[in-house]
Amino acid sequence: MSDKHEAVDPTEEPRRTLRLLWRASLTDEAPKRGPRPRASTDEIVRSAVAIADEEGIDAVTMRSVAERVGVGAMTLYGYVPGRSELLGLMIDEVAGEAPRAPHAGGLGERVVAIAEELMAEYRRHPWRVDARLPRPWIGPHLSDRYEWQLAGIDGFGLDDITMDQVVTTIRAFVDGIARGWVAEQERMALGESDLEWWLQTGAVLEEVMDGSRYPVSGRVGQAAGEDYGLGDAERSFRFGLEMIVVGAMALADRASS
Repeated sequence: MSDKHEAVDPTEEPRRTLRLLWRASLTDEAPKRGPRPRASTDEIVRSAVAIADEEGIDAVTMRSVAERVGVGAMTLYGYVPGRSELLGLMIDEVAGEAPRAPHAGGLGERVVAIAEELMAEYRRHPWRVDARLPRPWIGPHLSDRYEWQLAGIDGFGLDDITMDQVVTTIRAFVDGIARGWVAEQERMALGESDLEWWLQTGAVLEEVMDGSRYPVSGRVGQAAGEDYGLGDAERSFRFGLEMIVVGAMALADRASS
């Protein structure tokens, strides 16, 4: 069966997308032709998430999700217009699956909590590092998360723009760390340790590189490689997070002075 479907009017697309995310009445209408299938938007999204967890984001197609749900691919389009919309629904779905604890402690503790909550999602769903959309989708779970993040750092003297920038910085930092963590997991799956890789690569580099050209990076790179190989995502997470905490607290102190 072909995966082609009726094109959506570009002027209608934002409205339809938001209604999908917020589960407005449009999304749960059954296709008008044929018998009403036993499916729902929630079931479709959760099935797509399950496929991504098991096989990676590239395995998520309209056809594979339709097979998992037990409906035809064309039937699926009656609920979700296309793969891009499905990815947006998946991203919003996993953002709301774990409860968030009420904020406590000072600004530093709250920044740590925000970062750890985001990192936990990437660990549960490694495919999130590859699930990208050209524009943010403002769904209910992502909106709840943003409210929780901002509420956590509110009341410490930061103005609204700075609060948004702090949260944005945390997100970007965690996204980068998560990519490193996924790469680390992939290296471990290959069965070759970082030490083995360094021993093999280092010997070749000594032959082809002029050490005098890279005195500082050569010294630092050797020390880092001997200490933690190609990288230690958890260590980098804690180090970078400490820098963000120090920066956020400095901003708060400056605002109150």
